[in-house]
Amino acid sequence: MTSSEELHKRRLAAVAKGVGSVIPHYVASAGGGTITDVDGREWIDFASGIAVTNVGNAAPRVVEAVRAQVERFTHTCFMVAPYESYVAVCEQLIDLTPGTFEKRAALFNSGAEAVENAVKIARHATGRPAVVVFDHAYHGRTNLTMALTAKNMPYKHRFGPFAPEVYRAPMSYPLRDGGLTGPEAARRAIDVLEKQVGGSNVAAVLIEPIQGEGGFVVPAPGFLPAIAAWAKANGAVFIADEIQTGFARTGQWFASEDEGLEPDLITTAKGMGGGLPIAGVVGRADLMDAVHAGGLGGTYGGNPVACAAALAAIETMRELDLNAEARRIGETIKAALTDLDPGVAEVRGRGAMIAMEFVVPGTIEPDATRTAAVSKACHEAGLLTLTCGTYGNVLRFLPPLVIPDEDLRRGLDILRGALLT
Repeated sequence: MTSSEELHKRRLAAVAKGVGSVIPHYVASAGGGTITDVDGREWIDFASGIAVTNVGNAAPRVVEAVRAQVERFTHTCFMVAPYESYVAVCEQLIDLTPGTFEKRAALFNSGAEAVENAVKIARHATGRPAVVVFDHAYHGRTNLTMALTAKNMPYKHRFGPFAPEVYRAPMSYPLRDGGLTGPEAARRAIDVLEKQVGGSNVAAVLIEPIQGEGGFVVPAPGFLPAIAAWAKANGAVFIADEIQTGFARTGQWFASEDEGLEPDLITTAKGMGGGLPIAGVVGRADLMDAVHAGGLGGTYGGNPVACAAALAAIETMRELDLNAEARRIGETIKAALTDLDPGVAEVRGRGAMIAMEFVVPGTIEPDATRTAAVSKACHEAGLLTLTCGTYGNVLRFLPPLVIPDEDLRRGLDILRGALLT
């Protein structure tokens, strides 16, 4: 079999340098809680392909469903010749997402596509132009979603100009807010919006209930409900970006449930498809149905193979009660990392979406250098981890929700050793 070293040489001659990878090792197999490269080296997986393989890298139901669907047909385009599995996935989204109102759903290929379409729907339904997002947000890499995203490097640098009518408000970031409560942080954000945008101009307020790439920032209790209430009072569409937080990752089907939110629209992707590319927008029927026929769609949106995978992944989540597993994983990680290092300002998150923020001890000054060093030490010792955060100083943990307890604890042992480097 070709070695990672040989594959890397081929990559340098064939793959654009703008496409990066966390480790220079090439995968041969993966499943449960581990990844094995072509040289036989194994990593415990605390990344899940960036919160995608919630049910594992080769979940039996997903494998079976994909194989069966490929044998029947791989593509017709739902906009040309529709099929049942697309309808079934939409039914599942309607059933699983919070909100007792009548809903509709539409399927797409990626999280960025879902966000773009949610914004399209909000603008069409309200007739307004402005979209409100928040500091530290990440919403994708397309032109519009880069405008919505807060972080310059590597996502926005020299890719502009970006889509207009995007306005940014301060996020609730408890570690860095100087003690503001959730309602106080919401009032600060609303003051900015009312002065700089005006509520009557806002089509949509778009927010991650727990920020992903921004650093797994969990807003203070009361912040999200206050922002949602302001959006409703001003006739704006409240959109929850649950692309990373959805499908049992935080110990609920969707993170919005933690504070009883019922977003007007929810965007989904990542963990939804069991590793295959699929995304969706689901929400209030009056909003979703406001768009004219043909106004939503795409050639591959809701591909039948991806739909089969999504249905099998959701069935697996129900059968294995992966919400409960996510909560158990989170409790285990937090217990193992509490008071472990003076350079860790905070261990935060919910369910199996946990992070450590590194700072210069005794301050809240971000320490990106230490974060990178710890992550590198983890990789060298056989634990696959990811960094994130606006300041590059957050180490995040996203293990598959089916990770065996033995692998989880082995990974935490490696992490504790890396903290000593």
